[in-house]
Amino acid sequence: MAITAAQVKELRERTGLGMMECKTALLESSGDMEAAIDALRKKAGARVEKKAGRIAAEGAIGIYLNPERLLAAMVEVNSETDFVAKGEDFIAFAQALAAGVAKQNPADIDVLARMPLHPGKPMTVTQARTDLVAKFGENIHVRRFVRYAAGKAHIGSYLHGRKIGVLVEIQGGDAGLARDIAMHIAASRPAYISKAEVPPQVIAREKEIFVAQAKENGKPENIVEKRVAGQIDKFFNKVTLLGQEYVKDPKITIEKLLKSAGASVTRFCRYEVGEGIEKGPSDFAAEVMAQVKGG
Repeated sequence: MAITAAQVKELRERTGLGMMECKTALLESSGDMEAAIDALRKKAGARVEKKAGRIAAEGAIGIYLNPERLLAAMVEVNSETDFVAKGEDFIAFAQALAAGVAKQNPADIDVLARMPLHPGKPMTVTQARTDLVAKFGENIHVRRFVRYAAGKAHIGSYLHGRKIGVLVEIQGGDAGLARDIAMHIAASRPAYISKAEVPPQVIAREKEIFVAQAKENGKPENIVEKRVAGQIDKFFNKVTLLGQEYVKDPKITIEKLLKSAGASVTRFCRYEVGEGIEKGPSDFAAEVMAQVKGG
């Protein structure tokens, strides 16, 4: 199977490893990017971990939380350049969109596109987005959204700059605790609330990688088993909210913090602009100049 230079470049950017290492891994995985990353993790360990979550796309997160902290929404809106994403009009669009999602509860992106940007006013989300595209001359789109209606619980939110946003639903505790937990989630990137939520296939995949790493280092079989068990425990503490050390006080875990407040987390959502998206090789500035010259 032919491996393209673009595939090698993407894998190199995501792992931080050498070009030949990346090309070999892609050839051995028949071009499967995730399988290639797994193979490199087995061989290179932490060197791969540092850049595996690299992001590329630009944009902004919009968050709405009502005064009672019972209704909230969060959206991600993408643009081609950071220059556009940090503009007042773009950020206002993202914020208005979050409020619209909370109040109008669209079923999906298609329904969202047709709803009024501001309830009771004629302009739709699509029309508002089209106006921004015309104004800035680059592609702008709404990527995703989430809406929480808390019922008996309450919601905390946190927006770090405009690129990382968090909603968290909490039973018990107060507004300060909810915001602190949201801030922690923004900084520490948990994937699950507890060990019970981690899928068996995810645990099996990590165990396979840890075993391969230990054997690569020439460890005897009896040592491998103990080492892998310890690494799995560290993995749980890394990916679960309850197992993580609290960013404001590393002496305690989030689990202990919540217990001391008589509180529990029922769900959370963390968005980071562009996560999981890789930019294509196009150069927007060059494209604009080409259009001007062709003009």
